[in-house]
Amino acid sequence: MTTPLTRRRFIAVSAAAAGTALVPGGAMARVQPVRWRGIAMGAAASLDLAHPDRAAAEKAIAAAVAEVRRLEAVFSLYRADSSLGRLNTHGSLDLPPLDLVRCLSDAGLYANLTDGAFDPTVQPLWSLYSQHFAKPGANSEGPAQSDIARAKSLVDYRALSVTPERIGLGKPGMTVTSNGVAQGYITDRITELLRTHGFGDVLVNMGEIRGTGHKANDAPWTVGVHTQNSLQRVTLKDKAIATSAGHGTRFEQSGRFHHLFDPGTGASADRWSSISVVADTATEADALSTGFSAMEADAIERVAKQTGVAVLAVDTDGRTVIDGLHRPSMT
Repeated sequence: MTTPLTRRRFIAVSAAAAGTALVPGGAMARVQPVRWRGIAMGAAASLDLAHPDRAAAEKAIAAAVAEVRRLEAVFSLYRADSSLGRLNTHGSLDLPPLDLVRCLSDAGLYANLTDGAFDPTVQPLWSLYSQHFAKPGANSEGPAQSDIARAKSLVDYRALSVTPERIGLGKPGMTVTSNGVAQGYITDRITELLRTHGFGDVLVNMGEIRGTGHKANDAPWTVGVHTQNSLQRVTLKDKAIATSAGHGTRFEQSGRFHHLFDPGTGASADRWSSISVVADTATEADALSTGFSAMEADAIERVAKQTGVAVLAVDTDGRTVIDGLHRPSMT
């Protein structure tokens, strides 16, 4: 979910330290995790592989990075030649790439699950607010209500049609954003790719984080989740985590106007300081953390129970209202 502003994610990775691992023949050897640090979709990204064969790990990392570059050509909002860019320009895309079909199909599922609180068609609101505050002397109260109403009229996930043959936008002027789901999707695809290369002990961070297997010393992968007032450690045992926080990507200095929109009002969601979700996949964690940002606590807990995800919800006063991250099934 590329943005021209500060990244919205507030998860600090506690990468594995050196450990021991069995090598062929039963000998023990010290294993330094093989690490890659770079950029994916315009944001900081990383891979950590726990494996005794460094050459094999580096080969797998090269394949993963090549796959990230391919997926950027599908999902980037800031490349006119990307598949998503062409969809937004023309309002439809024939014979779309399978990754775009899969990702937007998933987006539709989570939009339905959250009753539209997660909506991949909020890009008109993003464009309106970013353009408004980019102007010199912009009104600090935000765009005019008439402009918000006009942009909001283009936000409707139900008007997005997705099939393997064609993706179509049902209203002239509609545009789709990859923010809120694509980075999770890419994290999952890279995790799957590494698994096909024989690497089951990995920590993948492509904007959202997924840990499989263990660190080199057989300990679980650990991440630190920054809330308003604290840093909480969370272990990932074949799980993924995503955090959404409005103050991470602001349109203006105060933070009142930010990228996490409430599709029902057309305004920036103001219920929570941050929402973290631990789920089986990064796609699910990404989409639900975004959607939960515009939902009340009881609705969040209903969806969390339905899906089996764990949620950490911190309100704007810094109080933890929902804390499901540390129950045994999630740690």
